[in-house]
Amino acid sequence: MSIRSMTGFARIRRSSPAGEAVATIKSVNHRALDLHLHLAAELEALEPRVRDLARRHVRRGHVDIRLSFIPAHSEGQIAFNRALFETWLATFDIASNEYNVHSTPDLNQALRIPGMLAASRDADLPEDVEALALGALDDAFASHAEFRAREGSQLVDLMKEANVKVRAAAGEIAQLRDQVLPYMRQRLEDRLSELLAKNLPNPDRLAQEAAVLADRSDIAEEIGRLTVHAAELDQMLSSGVEIGKKLDFLLQEMNRETNTILSKTSGAGEIGLRVTDLGLDAKTNIERIREQGLNIE
Repeated sequence: MSIRSMTGFARIRRSSPAGEAVATIKSVNHRALDLHLHLAAELEALEPRVRDLARRHVRRGHVDIRLSFIPAHSEGQIAFNRALFETWLATFDIASNEYNVHSTPDLNQALRIPGMLAASRDADLPEDVEALALGALDDAFASHAEFRAREGSQLVDLMKEANVKVRAAAGEIAQLRDQVLPYMRQRLEDRLSELLAKNLPNPDRLAQEAAVLADRSDIAEEIGRLTVHAAELDQMLSSGVEIGKKLDFLLQEMNRETNTILSKTSGAGEIGLRVTDLGLDAKTNIERIREQGLNIE
């Protein structure tokens, strides 16, 4: 199974001696499966089966499904909406008299009014229409899946490209770490001197403060976790499994590690400024991955 986009389109026509069925599917991204069905009146009884078919093919997304049937021969099945026609005539007379606009009703215009002529709902459909319509819809879902797979492949390529830049930034930050450490050690010594100057009576408190400051004086763990997360992202993108819901969490963690690196290296001179540039570049590419991932199923 390939990674698929939630955006897709497909239209399939299938014909038989009974007539022609047309199935159209359009989808965009959505946090859950959001189905919208538009079935021809004579096909409304198929709604439960259409929903089941949709759930077998699509897991997430806003999906519009249209299914219609055009009979090969009407055989007198067209119904005339007499009530609508009489209402239209009465309204025509009222408007003519009240506004002193005299004209003759146009029958051609009246028959073009939506609902004036329609296939009779009482007429029985040919026996093979159900199979024809569902077959067209099944074919449409297959075409829709191919569309989403192609777009999904393109999105994966874009995300991999951005992730390469994240890993490159993490690698360069790792190389700069040794040059940042003297600034961090100096910050630690200054803080400890400040605490000693306050004559803290509790040695345990001083040891605790020293431990916290020592932990904050290095970025090795954050670089390591960012690198591991980026490698996990590459594996997810190459696995072909459903990743939509997992991707958000992983990107949040990558963003968190990058923010911590930026926080710890602030004020570290020119080297710190270079780390800031790299961190901001990593955050930009993480955001690009997130934006593309919003369309992944």
